[in-house]
Amino acid sequence: MRAVLSLIIFLPLIGAVICTLLPKSRLTWPRWVAVGFSAADLALVAWVVAKFAPEGGRQFAESAVWVPQLNINYTLGVDGISITMLVLSALITFLAVIASWKVEKKPAFYFTMLLLLEVGMNGAFLALDFILFYLFWELVLVPMYFLIAQWGGPRRAYAALKFFLYTLFGSIFMLVGIVILYVHFGTFDMIRLVELGRTLPVDLQWWLFLLFFLGFAVKVPIWPLHTWLPDAHVEAPTAASAILAGVLLKMGLYGFLRVSLPVLPDAFMQWQWFLAVLAVISIIYGAAVAFAQTDIKKLVAYSSISHMGFAMLAIAAANVIGLDAALAISFSHGLISAMLFLMVGMIYDRAHTREIAELSGIAGKMPVIGGLLVFASIASVGVPGLSGFVGEFLALLGAWGSGLSYWFVIIALVGVLLGAIYMLSMVRRVAFGVPSIAIAEALDASKREIFTVAPLVVLIVLIGIDWNLLIRYVDPAARALMKLLEA
Repeated sequence: MRAVLSLIIFLPLIGAVICTLLPKSRLTWPRWVAVGFSAADLALVAWVVAKFAPEGGRQFAESAVWVPQLNINYTLGVDGISITMLVLSALITFLAVIASWKVEKKPAFYFTMLLLLEVGMNGAFLALDFILFYLFWELVLVPMYFLIAQWGGPRRAYAALKFFLYTLFGSIFMLVGIVILYVHFGTFDMIRLVELGRTLPVDLQWWLFLLFFLGFAVKVPIWPLHTWLPDAHVEAPTAASAILAGVLLKMGLYGFLRVSLPVLPDAFMQWQWFLAVLAVISIIYGAAVAFAQTDIKKLVAYSSISHMGFAMLAIAAANVIGLDAALAISFSHGLISAMLFLMVGMIYDRAHTREIAELSGIAGKMPVIGGLLVFASIASVGVPGLSGFVGEFLALLGAWGSGLSYWFVIIALVGVLLGAIYMLSMVRRVAFGVPSIAIAEALDASKREIFTVAPLVVLIVLIGIDWNLLIRYVDPAARALMKLLEA
């Protein structure tokens, strides 16, 4: 199929335009449009995955001259780094649309924002021209801002503005880095810059790495650039939280793997220890603060900071196992965190509270929701047999076999222990015991809600049992990145 990647990017845009044109009196039509277009997009991504050859490098390439005077081109492609991210984007967006079925406030605007968000995410993962990449990267900010500001909680205006300013702050530094690369080499071609970047003086590479670091680290987020994340998660509507944790955080990791490591390899090796230090601080800090939370949603938000720390430690390991781990964690955490936020949303819809002290006995009163919450929590802890184990085990293995100090691994293991304590403690208090007053009249999960999380459950189990389902897609890309580091 020709131009399938362009279709994957712009099909949701067509759906967004249709949503805005629908009569305001037809409140249910936008959701059906969003379901149709997000489902069609997911089907196209599934077709690309079926045709994708893991050992084949960059595939489905598309290129056209866009602004010849500035050497800006419309260039797309998919490889082992982007294929899993693309799957996450399409899958989580489709599930987020289903999870938003009962949205009644400005439904046309709401589903337009969800579809625009998918345009930005798909585009950022497929663009191979820096200007195109930057435009899609920035596009993501706008719909997520409105989703938080319009459909969020009581402090939504503050959380939306903080999210916007933090990520815009990082993007500005990234733009400066892009301009400097263009001034030196006269091209925005990200593949060409992989070949040219290493010819830069190491001092200049170092400063460029810093600029891109600020852009990507805010998005991951890495401590101490994380403070926007808990506010955004707590105030965002359920679907936006699932996309934020499931896909948007992965854009930062994607930036490190697509740009920082291959374009600036010498500087990357100089920054290796600093990245590892920030990674283990994020692991311990995220876990410790999550342990102290009384709000389930805040607990899950801080746990994401800890899990992203494992992904950064894996990147800092700078070996094949570590890079495999970073890509595996990105995909697995996307599935698990999205499921956790969907479960928190289901509980809040019934109990109208997220306070752990006000929730108990969910498994007895609502066995399906309780069981799914226990499942997602155990997957998040990294129990063998579920996908969460794959990435974190490989991250520790990669860090142990790298040139980093063994202390990084030992400290990260403390983070694993803390993660198990706070997550299982939450499960014990919320899922078991006598049902609390808050859920006295609550009903169990509907068929729609079960359908929303069922694909996530299946993938979490399948990847946990057969690691090769995921590793065979990301390993060739990890080996290609290592060749660039070793060249």
